[in-house]
Amino acid sequence: MSPRFLLLAALAALALPACTHHQRSPMAASPPPLRTVPHVDLPRFMGDWRVIANIPYFAERGNVDSIESYQLRPDGRIANGFAFRKGSFDAPQKRMAFTAEVKNQETNAEWRVRFLPFFKVAYLIIDLDPAYQWTVIGHPSRKYGWIMARETTLPDATYQGILQRLRAQGYDPAAFAKVPQTRAQLASGEVVPAP
Repeated sequence: MSPRFLLLAALAALALPACTHHQRSPMAASPPPLRTVPHVDLPRFMGDWRVIANIPYFAERGNVDSIESYQLRPDGRIANGFAFRKGSFDAPQKRMAFTAEVKNQETNAEWRVRFLPFFKVAYLIIDLDPAYQWTVIGHPSRKYGWIMARETTLPDATYQGILQRLRAQGYDPAAFAKVPQTRAQLASGEVVPAP
């Protein structure tokens, strides 16, 4: 599967909530907006983040060794890279590159990721370790979400605490699936790629 196909698949998946939003019944209750963290120190947030878990959708389903990378650019925007392997640690690493910009400069917790010149997706930092060792990214639709860490694993107590806070934000914790970050996770059956 080519990176171009994955990009188009991701765009289609992320555009779907926008397309279906207006088809809801006026009587349907909408959850409150996601709450972002009060402040993000952008230089500390930069660097590599391992995708520990996500809500699988077809563009990321089956990925292993997934890494999000951020780097501040001189123009104030953020270079956003995504690297992954499909289904196996022996598969070649694939990379995609995007650009992000901070929408809320008071908190630095609300970004827009640009896939194409005319297409931006909301990116909300809704949970963040004070030591910047893990973070949670949300999407207003709550159909997408990512739990990320600097290391390849998170302590179970930390992970469970994150899931509880996601529930309080209106997410279904059961929708999140762990993403294998080490061969040992696959070999032990601890984490298997989402089908």
